[in-house]
Amino acid sequence: MNHVLNIKKCVIEKLSEVGIVAANDGGGLVTILNMSWKGVVTLLQLGKGALVPRVNIPDIILTLQSLAIEPLRCVSMSWLTSSLKELVSVTEAKRTFLPVKFYLINAVRISSQYPCQACLMYKELTLGVLKIATFIISLSKEPLLKIASEVSAELLIPTAFHLLNSLLSSPQLKKELKNQLLDWLFIDKTGSSFAGNSIDEIFSVNTDTATQARMLLIGRVFLFLNFLQYSVDVDEDMRLGMSKKLGWLFDAIIDEEIYASLIVLQIPILYSTKNAPELGCYSMFSYLLHSLKTFMIVISSSAIWKDFMSFLLENFFHPHFLCWEVIMELWCFILRHGEIDMVNEILDKLCSVLKFLASRDSAFVASSALRKMARSICWILTFGTQSMVDRVYSSILGGKESDLSSVMYVALLIEGFPLNFLADSLKSIVTDKIATDYFRFMENLNDYSLSSSNSGLFGVPVFALSAALQSLHGSISVKDSRTLKFLLSVIHEYKNSSDDSVKDNCRKLLTELLIIISNMEHLYAQDEMGKVILELQNLFISSPSASDTLLHKCKSGLANFMAGLGYMEISENNESTKSIAVWELYHMLLRERHWAFIHLATTAFGYFAARTSCNQLWRFLPPDAALSFDIETGTDTNEDRFMSELKAFLDKEMGTCGISNSLNQLAVIVKEGLLLKEKLMKYSKVAPEVKGCEFMEIHAETHANKRRKLPKEITEGMELLQCGLKVMGDGISRMQGNNFEFTELPEKFLNHFSRLEDAISHLVGLTGSG
Repeated sequence: MNHVLNIKKCVIEKLSEVGIVAANDGGGLVTILNMSWKGVVTLLQLGKGALVPRVNIPDIILTLQSLAIEPLRCVSMSWLTSSLKELVSVTEAKRTFLPVKFYLINAVRISSQYPCQACLMYKELTLGVLKIATFIISLSKEPLLKIASEVSAELLIPTAFHLLNSLLSSPQLKKELKNQLLDWLFIDKTGSSFAGNSIDEIFSVNTDTATQARMLLIGRVFLFLNFLQYSVDVDEDMRLGMSKKLGWLFDAIIDEEIYASLIVLQIPILYSTKNAPELGCYSMFSYLLHSLKTFMIVISSSAIWKDFMSFLLENFFHPHFLCWEVIMELWCFILRHGEIDMVNEILDKLCSVLKFLASRDSAFVASSALRKMARSICWILTFGTQSMVDRVYSSILGGKESDLSSVMYVALLIEGFPLNFLADSLKSIVTDKIATDYFRFMENLNDYSLSSSNSGLFGVPVFALSAALQSLHGSISVKDSRTLKFLLSVIHEYKNSSDDSVKDNCRKLLTELLIIISNMEHLYAQDEMGKVILELQNLFISSPSASDTLLHKCKSGLANFMAGLGYMEISENNESTKSIAVWELYHMLLRERHWAFIHLATTAFGYFAARTSCNQLWRFLPPDAALSFDIETGTDTNEDRFMSELKAFLDKEMGTCGISNSLNQLAVIVKEGLLLKEKLMKYSKVAPEVKGCEFMEIHAETHANKRRKLPKEITEGMELLQCGLKVMGDGISRMQGNNFEFTELPEKFLNHFSRLEDAISHLVGLTGSG
């Protein structure tokens, strides 16, 4: 028996040597390659473990992997580091990748048969697969390598991924070994000491430098998404390990390179159909969402679900917007497809949190916890069902109206609460209430007094109507001209007042009133519209108030208002004061250099130009419009450049041009990702300090309370209250024990008595007199 094993050992070694020589000859000796490596695999499979002490199986697997990677290294030099002039054909791509697939398949067969031996070299195996994954993603960045990217996805991704998946799904390996592989593959911190940029440097990474190689991070993310996608193939322990790495995934998304790749890259993905797997091109972000949703379905009936829900809750207010969008999309998926009882429970808890966060001054602060919570709820409801929207509305606003309910009401409306999804009967009630409250507010403004209205609830009806109009799209009609007259009075009050609080309230009303008018086309035909335009021109350009630096807060509303001027007739001669005012207002907006104002002004002008009957649009354009300047120098202006930039901008707004897989586009998004990352780092540094300050203040206050001695009268009063409460409680107990029909003690009395007990207990705790 030993003699037979020794013969097998010698044959395996010699066949391996022949296979290596045949591969080094350029892969042209196809017959010899097939015979040698298939012979090695067959003999190892027949050995059934008896060859383990005699044959260096890990070395054979690594040899096959290195043979697979070498052609990729060579082709990367010709495809990715030199300037290609023509598209790589399917034939050329298959000629390159088929030998690679051959080596990988044989490596998979051996590692599946000998997982314990393969796991001895898990770092080298993992690194090899990482290099392949990173290489394939790199192909997706080049338009001329689109076909090569698709061929590589079809031939290499399933096989390379299976090399690792065969280890993670093997029952022969202990859980600790599998977790060790996951920990090394998805390491918590990736350094930057080996952050090469060129593709050839990817193949130079070894196991010692791999954890510091940021260039491999995109490959790690891609592999993790594949693990999630095929998590049904692994056991419960591995799914638990993957769920614990979700935090790692979000940390990776924050990296500027990964952020840009998720937004820009279109990657080829194999997906299953009824007949056979088919290849499709998807954005990497879509693949991320699909993988996470697949993982959710797989773990939905297991104990891991509780951990996953905890992860979703912990990241509900994630400061990075892309991570937050991922979390919101997953919540939407749960609420769209979950059981009705679970959906209702989640909605009720979200509403409870919203009520807890409500405070008088938080509705109009975009960064407040209340607004963030309202934003998340509205996002979820926008993709939900009518019953979900009705339930949230009834929970928040269906009861008795109060200051806090008004705060939550306006916060939800500002964040885009989908009123149009409400049941028709409820929607009718809501729209009538919004319109009635708005007109009542206008009529009673003197009673509210602009100078004394400093509460966080001032102007709620105006904010409510402004937000509702953008959701209901004209379902609320304000047919008369009272809104225009109200706007004129607000402008007049702003210009004539010297009180800062009055000016602040006027700015708030002015912005929202301009938005309201922009959503009501018929108001542009009113006689008062000409006077409104002249007053706005005077306010923003001519009057002393134009120098008020805080007036820029109203320009977002002004941009909306100016877009609606396309609905009215505008004279094109120099004698019309109204036309001149319109030109000057557009000149002011289009000169703005801040990116947000450029976006608003360009959108407004594009909307106006598409609807106006004016032919001389050049009158609306200032010679120094922001989009006219040369990007390189910032000094040279050109009208043709403005029109070119305007067209490009409007094409993007209308979705007529998609994001391309160009390196230039990727570089722009990388810069954006870096800015977001820096902002997040500042946020992370500030947050612990703020928490520490709060703790210190509370701690100091506690000691101060301990030192403060309460007056004797308060202590005696608390003792009397407790004695009286005890006497009343004994009396009620005696009556109930005697089956007394106490018609004179109705249920309302007992409820009040219960609340009195709670209140006195709370007071006792505060005074320490218990």
